[in-house]
Amino acid sequence: MKTRLSRHRPAGRFITSHFTQELAMADLAFVVTTAAVFALVALIAKGVTKL
Repeated sequence: MKTRLSRHRPAGRFITSHFTQELAMADLAFVVTTAAVFALVALIAKGVTKL
């Protein structure tokens, strides 16, 4: 049974599970990339201090 509000919502405006999964993967990629950059900077800093 449809409610009065659901009849007025455009069909394309709903967030699908596929879209939320893409957002979660983008967030995960951002976190992994950020951690990799910080690890690389730490290694470079460690190497510079040994010079």
